[in-house]
Formats: sequence, C-alpha cells, structure tokens
Amino acid sequence: MTMTAQRTSQNDFWSDFASDVYSGITVGLGHPTWFVVNMLSKGWRLALGGEGRDAVVDNHPTNSKPKGLQVVGVGYGRTGTYSLALALDALGFPTLHTQHLYENDAIFNHLVKDIFHNSIAHDEIIMGTPNFDLLIDAGFTGTMDLPFALYYTQIRELYPDCKFILTVRENSEVWFKSWNVMTSSITQPAMYTSFLFSHVKKLEWYMRWLFSVVNQDKIYLTHPFPLPPQDKQKSIASYEKHNQHIRNTIPSTHLLEYNVRDGWGPLCRFLEVENCPSDQGIPFPKTNSSRAVQIQSFSAFLGPLILSVFVVFTFFMIAFRKVTGMSVLGWCSLQKRRFLRFVSNLLRGGTGMQVKKSY
Repeated sequence: MTMTAQRTSQNDFWSDFASDVYSGITVGLGHPTWFVVNMLSKGWRLALGGEGRDAVVDNHPTNSKPKGLQVVGVGYGRTGTYSLALALDALGFPTLHTQHLYENDAIFNHLVKDIFHNSIAHDEIIMGTPNFDLLIDAGFTGTMDLPFALYYTQIRELYPDCKFILTVRENSEVWFKSWNVMTSSITQPAMYTSFLFSHVKKLEWYMRWLFSVVNQDKIYLTHPFPLPPQDKQKSIASYEKHNQHIRNTIPSTHLLEYNVRDGWGPLCRFLEVENCPSDQGIPFPKTNSSRAVQIQSFSAFLGPLILSVFVVFTFFMIAFRKVTGMSVLGWCSLQKRRFLRFVSNLLRGGTGMQVKKSY
C-alpha cells in the first residue's frame, strides 16, 4: 500500500469514527430526550383537559391521507435499514423505521398489546397481523426494518402496487456479527431500566418477541435477565430462509435486492425517481453502524443517569442551603478549616506535653 493510499485509509477511518461517535451520541440522547418531552407534552395536555394518552404522534404530517403503503423494506435488521429509511424520506416516501416505532403511540401500543405482550402472556410466538391502517393514518407511505419486514405477504394482499426492498449484507456471517453486536447492546439498557419506564418495558417486550422470532426459540419470551445469547446457527438459518422466501414469492417487478453500498442509482431507478440525489452530488445516508449502535446504547443509558444525578444533587444543594444557610462548597471549606485548626492544636498540645515531661 502506498503512503498516499495509507493516508487516505487513515483519514477514512477517523472520518467514520467521528461520524459514528456523533451519530451514536445524538441518537442515543435523542431517545431519553423524546421521552422527557413526550411526558411533559402529555402532562400539559392533561392539565388543559385534552387527551394525554395514546395520542398519535404524526412525524410526517400531510395535506391528504396516503392511499396505501408504497415501499416496504423486507430485510432483517442490521442490513442498512436505517440508512435506507433516511434515503426514502429524502426521496419523498415518509418511512417508519423501528428505531422510531415507540414515538408513534397508536402503532406501538397496538403491536405491544396484540402481538408482543400477547406472545409473552401465552408463552408462544404469536405473529398476528398488524393494523396497517394505523401507518396510513400517521402519514407513512413506507416502512423499514423488523417487525413489518415479516408481514410482506399481508402487505402484498392489501397493497398490490407496493414495492419491496430486500436489504442484504455481503454474506450471512457479516450480518450475524452485526446483529449480535446490536442485540447485546440493546439488552443492557432494557435489563437495568425497564422497571423504571413504561416505554422501555414495552421495548423489552418487543425485544423478547423479536429475539424469539429470529432465533426460532420461544425461550427469550419469559427467560429472566440476563437473556440467553443469540443462537448463531438458528439466527443465520432464519435470515437466509426469510430472504429466500421473499425472492421466491415477490415478483422481480416489485422487488429490489439491495445493498446500501450501491447508493442512490438502483434505488432511484426502482422507485422511478427522476431527480435522483446522486445527480446533485448528495451523498447516500450512512448511519447506524455497529460501533454507532454501541455508542447509542451507552449514551441512552448514561445520559439519563447523569441528568438524574445532576437533578438530585441540585435539589440537595438547594435544601442544604435552606437548612445550613451556606452552600455545600462553603460548608466543606468551613469544615476543612476547622479540621486543620483541630489538627494544628492537637500537634501543638502534644509537643508541649512531651517537653514538660523531659524536665
């Protein structure tokens, strides 16, 4: 490798690293931020006598209700689904990605009640059929990632003109490595915080159901934390079976098998988009790498923890000043001076006694 190529490779590494850190922190902190804002918003609506629960959060308001789903991602998670969701948004297809599923109360609560928690309650994997009208009501024309990737048969029957995108990785081993990193990353926050927050508990139920589906094993539904590790053999078999069944059942006219590394070109041609962003020099979205997911989980857990400690300490300092009439630092400084004076007097007193005895 030449020096120029080596420098370019190093620059690319640091550029990707910085991008992963930035996106990981911003997305990770975005989850608890949304939770706080949502709780305040619901509290405000309740205070005003409005609806405080189960309100639809419409992230894609439109002047008219979409006629149906137009494009659906049917690839498993960790195949570039979030990058593709951002690309579809940019192309004019408002897309719901699982990463933002919890932000849409009506959709998420329906899935939790009828499918995720229902499976846990009955200790069996229940697939059911999602209410896709809820997606349309919220203004979405596309979905990406699991769980909706599993319901392509029902979607085809309801929306025969819908197009499907099967996102894939280089091979099954590469996919499982990324999948395994993601599952271990999201398990930790759920294990330590699901008993505190209802929306995290719902995400835990979804996670348990999802792991059971992908690993083809219901043990994840009710197993206490820590959950069993992902079964590599079963997960890969599930991934490959899913992809092959899609290839066999969805006609090529409505199916694009796609790797996000292919960029805008194949996507624009498949969706018949005339003004492709690549013609304007706009780079294809690149986000949610394995490293970014790990940073997201860490930020989502550590951010609220730091904020909670800060809030508690702030109230403590206010109460402390009310009781003592001084700040914590002022009180500590006073105690330090008293201690040093006590030690100094003690040492002087001890020396005097020793001198007196010597006479």
